[in-house]
This record gives sequence, structure tokens and C-alpha cells, in this order.
Amino acid sequence: MTPRDRAVVAAARGVIGARFRVQGRDPAFGLDCVGVVAVALRGAGYAGAIPGDYALRGGCVTEIVARFNAAGLERGTTAMPGGIALFDAGCPQWHLAVIVPGGIVHADAMLRRVVERPGPPPWTLIGCWHLQDDRGE
Repeated sequence: MTPRDRAVVAAARGVIGARFRVQGRDPAFGLDCVGVVAVALRGAGYAGAIPGDYALRGGCVTEIVARFNAAGLERGTTAMPGGIALFDAGCPQWHLAVIVPGGIVHADAMLRRVVERPGPPPWTLIGCWHLQDDRGE
């Protein structure tokens, strides 16, 4: 992992236990999956825009992928720690999580909090992005 990847992982793990809140962006008041990703990216120095204009369900996955590609993030071919993963959670519903060693950190709506889930995620991976960095470390 690069230093930026480690910072993303540390920031994501730092909000474990925060309560779930739809479109939440502040760990003190609650986070949704976009909020967890925003906190993790900010913790690693990302200064770009974090989208706030999205539907809870549906939406066009092509548009979501295009936003990530245009946000200064580097798309990878595999999910590696420090990455931001976009999943197809079904119905159609898209879900974001931070890849950490051994699992993911995400906002779990059913558990009503941010959790670290060990093992492989139960959803289909659409793509994974990292903050641009020297991947050679």
C-alpha cells in the first residue's frame, strides 16, 4: 500500500461506529456510504468535490463511473486496500465502501452504523478507484 492508501484505510477505520444517516457527511451526526468515502478520501488529502446530488436508489451506473473517472481518482483493475469500491447491491442500488486489509469499511443501513466487514463483500464489484499516487511502493 502507498502512504495515501494507508491514510484512506486509517481514516475509514476512524469512523467505525459512527451512526448511519442518509446523505450524512459528518461522523458526529451520521454517515451514509458516500459520507464514509468522503471522510476517507479527505483523510488522505483529497480536496475534490464529493457528490451530494444522488438518488438513494437507481441512477445510472455509467454516470457514477464517469464521475469517479473525472474526479482525479485512478481506476484500478482489482480491489486493493485503500481503494474506493463501487458495488452493485441489487434492485438497482449502488453501494460504496473502502477496501481495507481483510475486508471493507462501509455504512451499513441495516445495522444503522459504519462497520468493518471482514472477508469478501457480498455484492458484485463494478469498479475500484485510488487516489493518484506512486503505485510502485
